[in-house]
Amino acid sequence: MISEKLQNSINTQINAEMWSSNLYLSMSYYLGHAGFPGCAHWMKKQSAEELEHAQRLADYMLSRGEHPKVSAIAAVPEKWDDVNSLFRHALQHEQHVSELINKLYKQALNEEDYATQDMLMWFVREQVEEEESVQEIIDKFEHCTCGCCVMNIDNELAKR
Repeated sequence: MISEKLQNSINTQINAEMWSSNLYLSMSYYLGHAGFPGCAHWMKKQSAEELEHAQRLADYMLSRGEHPKVSAIAAVPEKWDDVNSLFRHALQHEQHVSELINKLYKQALNEEDYATQDMLMWFVREQVEEEESVQEIIDKFEHCTCGCCVMNIDNELAKR
């Protein structure tokens, strides 16, 4: 059994993952409209992955006999200055999600809920990967000196 307090925290994380999914979908639409179909494709895949994270948390709660809850999802941003600022925002968001996961893990640790700790360790590792993948894209854009380079990055991201 998961404590009520930890259930509430997991439900809050489910909501955060769904918000992340909406954020990346909004970013995908912005990028598509701005003429970056490869970047838009990458973000759409990212959106789907975040929704899978929410489902993974909900499935865990169900496996423990608990009731996952879906609450209202707040509106997400729709505009960015450019593709670079968008990916920087994505990295900041992933760093924020890492903080949320770490706090959730610490709560499970403090409550000595070993099963939840084990489940959350997957998310801890996933967040390292998430931050790294966005940072790699930012690094590529930072080394870009021409429009041709930007299009190459866009084409590369289309392969995800």
